[in-house]
Amino acid sequence: MSQLFPSRELRFFLTAPQPCPYLPGRLERKVFAHLPLNEGAAVNDALTLGGFRRSQNIAYRPACPGCDACVSARIPVQEHVASRSERRVLERNADLTVSRAGAEATSEQFELLRRYLDARHADGGMAGMNWPDYVAMVEDTAVRTHVVEYRLGDDATSPGTLMACVLIDTLVDGVSMVYSFYDPQARRRSLGSFIILDHVARARRAGLDYVYLGYWVRGSEKMAYKARFEPLEILRPEGWRVMTPQEREDAGV
Repeated sequence: MSQLFPSRELRFFLTAPQPCPYLPGRLERKVFAHLPLNEGAAVNDALTLGGFRRSQNIAYRPACPGCDACVSARIPVQEHVASRSERRVLERNADLTVSRAGAEATSEQFELLRRYLDARHADGGMAGMNWPDYVAMVEDTAVRTHVVEYRLGDDATSPGTLMACVLIDTLVDGVSMVYSFYDPQARRRSLGSFIILDHVARARRAGLDYVYLGYWVRGSEKMAYKARFEPLEILRPEGWRVMTPQEREDAGV
């Protein structure tokens, strides 16, 4: 098993207040630490279990005074049973081929990312991402990171059309979905949900326990989709537990 804690003490820092990207009118702050290059994977395992997320070589989590709307969420893959609508999503995307590579950025991926951002998140924090930014997001990593590509029409003569990508970290107990993006025109495919469902199936086959989804944010429409996956575990002060029916109702599920 991976070592759970680094051999040297981590130093944590607190960001200055800035506008919250999820809840209008609120400010956010984050606590963060730099992942050590020689023990990054083990430290990332432990911090993810404690509600942190990774961005390049930094692990962070919200630390907003008076607000706890951001809640770490994960799917226990062994307990997940696809709903009727989720089975339809899987069926609609059965024609896609999947490949997994190392943490290496390509111009084809970046072009798809730009189309995704321009169509879905033109006013978001990543709207201005350029090629060097994308390379850093993918390749600046001290952990077990991979890029998974989904293609349409992949065969012996052509690699096919790149439809979706996801950057993932493999943890000691599961898979963390760092960032996903996809063809914004292929709405009928529900590619965002498909990527998660595909990784639930892959994690189960690999004998892993969880797919970590990042933060579910109470009151945020753009994050409400995470509550649709059932069962969903959330991290509260008493530890990880299954989201209650009332919490799912409050999320609009």
